[in-house]
Amino acid sequence: MSVEQPLWSALTAYRILTMLYAVLLSVFGREKYDRPWVAIVFLAVMVVWTLATLPKVAGAAACTKRFLGADLTIALAGILLTPLADFEAQQVDGPTLPSIWTAGSVLAFAIKGGWRWAAFASTFVAVVNIIERGDPSRDTFHNVLLVWVASIAIGYVVEVARASERTLARALEIEAATRERERLARDIHDSVLQVLAMVQRRGTALGGEAAELGRMAGEQEVALRTLVSSGLVPTTRVSEDAAQGAVVRSVEVDDEPSGRADCDLRSLLAPHAGSRVSFAEPGAPVLLAPAAATELAAAVSAALDNVRVHAGENAQAWILVEDWPDEVIVTVRDDGPGIPEGRLAQAEGEGRMGVALSILGRLRDLGGTAELVSVPGQGTEVELKVPKVSRGKAGSAR
Repeated sequence: MSVEQPLWSALTAYRILTMLYAVLLSVFGREKYDRPWVAIVFLAVMVVWTLATLPKVAGAAACTKRFLGADLTIALAGILLTPLADFEAQQVDGPTLPSIWTAGSVLAFAIKGGWRWAAFASTFVAVVNIIERGDPSRDTFHNVLLVWVASIAIGYVVEVARASERTLARALEIEAATRERERLARDIHDSVLQVLAMVQRRGTALGGEAAELGRMAGEQEVALRTLVSSGLVPTTRVSEDAAQGAVVRSVEVDDEPSGRADCDLRSLLAPHAGSRVSFAEPGAPVLLAPAAATELAAAVSAALDNVRVHAGENAQAWILVEDWPDEVIVTVRDDGPGIPEGRLAQAEGEGRMGVALSILGRLRDLGGTAELVSVPGQGTEVELKVPKVSRGKAGSAR
């Protein structure tokens, strides 16, 4: 909801209440009017106008310049008609026919157009009040100055609120775009980049024309990594670099919570088990929201890809799943050479975002954490924690 919408609602209530106040003021002070019919006619017009134009002050779109001009004209006419209804109005500081209903017209200008429009309308009201009084007193100048300052202040606050709303909307848009870009980058890393890297390695190993094909695949990998780091475009496939080749499979990722039943994480991680990967799981189902389970499984797959690529085909890996009351913990450990200090930062600078996006980014979106511990010569351990009641975007509350 717009930050200024409550102001329009307040203005609607203000106009109704001040209309009733002006009517009651005239009814209880009717004996002072020399020409009561003037007051009756004006108040009748004011009441009909106020009730008929309530939709006009329901929002900025309906409140047009033509309406504002007509509304201010009626208010100013009521002030100028006051001496015709009460001959002593110019000698005695009393309320005008519209009384404080006039301030509603000025406030409409302030909410619609900001402090400049408020200054314009309140200046007209000030001039007409001074003319109506003939010989204005100190109280007259005090009231005029109060309306003028208050309306300008409200107009300025409205402008600040609108600017803040635009800034917030832009920030949310940038955040949403950044999250989507990171998600797409993860998918690209898990699919196209993996395949290109495999083609480059196999082509170089085979030599001949295959080597040229591998060289071209390597160039395309570098170009695509550049696009990924700046945020581009889309794929929804996840690949697994198997020991004997690349297995590419489609995976649906839901960004919004769905009504589907929770998914057993074990069924998604079990296919990774093999001669080089040991899988330890609880005896009972490990239930997570489908989107959260899919993203967590993809992060585990990315960690295993890193094991195969950087620790070697013969490296041994272990997957441990722990199901706690409030979170699920998946640990991926290997017996490889470990990650040299500073290597992750260097890889990220080169556009290789496997850990930053495919693992850390996924867990951050799920509202979880990812901790990577690596000691050179002693292997690497990645601990992934996901809350069962998701605090992130990709999961849904159970």
